[in-house]
Amino acid sequence: MIDLGLVVARFLHYAASTTLAGVAFFPLYAHAGDEPGALARWRSRLMLWSAVLALISGLAWFVFSVANMSGALADVADPEVLASVLRDTGFGVVWTARMILAVVAVVAAALLHSSRSTVGQDLLMSFLAAALLASLAGAGHAQIEEGWAGVMHVSADAAHLLAAGAWLGGLAPLGFILLGYAGRTGRDGVDVDGVLMRFSGMGYAAVATLVGTGLVNSWLLVGSVSSLLNSTYGQILVAKLAFFAGMLALAAANRFWLVPALEAAGRGGSGGIDVWRSKLRTHVLSEQGLGLLVLLCVGVLGTIRPAIGQ
Repeated sequence: MIDLGLVVARFLHYAASTTLAGVAFFPLYAHAGDEPGALARWRSRLMLWSAVLALISGLAWFVFSVANMSGALADVADPEVLASVLRDTGFGVVWTARMILAVVAVVAAALLHSSRSTVGQDLLMSFLAAALLASLAGAGHAQIEEGWAGVMHVSADAAHLLAAGAWLGGLAPLGFILLGYAGRTGRDGVDVDGVLMRFSGMGYAAVATLVGTGLVNSWLLVGSVSSLLNSTYGQILVAKLAFFAGMLALAAANRFWLVPALEAAGRGGSGGIDVWRSKLRTHVLSEQGLGLLVLLCVGVLGTIRPAIGQ
């Protein structure tokens, strides 16, 4: 019960934090001009709900972590146990700072939702979302190293998380655009093809960062091919890599097949543009599904011992 609750809480928190960051980053690179009003309103709602979920799931993560450390859920009600975790563990210190940040993000998202977004508000929300997501590096296995190895691990993990947020979280507003503006290029100032190309450009940087930092993290947490294949941690990591490879395949198909076909159909004025957009929407939704499976693997990996040294 405790282990399952911890995995679910971690998964929801990673999903919420990733979505919040990706949705906050989106207008910074996707729009050459002003963001369309319909998309801005939808984004602000999603950021608010993501921030609220990040806060609630973060609280649940703490509850199940305390129970996991002490051995019983009942100990969560013991003030001495709570004080000991908050004061004497690295997780407690990082968790406290992150929950303060989550509260600030909820307030900022609520204010943004109640007014028309500006560049300054977008930048502030992006900074808060990035800080909340990157700080997850301090709550995981990156804490096990000390000295320069620890600094390298935390830095690589933070960069890995931010790249994942930009890509996975950015798929949500991209999907909204493809659903809301299908067959209506240019409506409300949306350049669908331009957004797709700029998202692809961001995706190149995100994937390169994910691969590079993933290699660093694997070296520090797995250590060898034997450990990768013969440990529970390694086998779950292999499953995560398989889901990631599926996302890469879909992204490559989008960039080199569907987007060029969509552009060609638009230039030719053919009725096939709706068919290509439908295929692209299916691919984006499939990427999102695989991304959730990746995050589920991350939620499990954080609860078990790394493969290195086993």
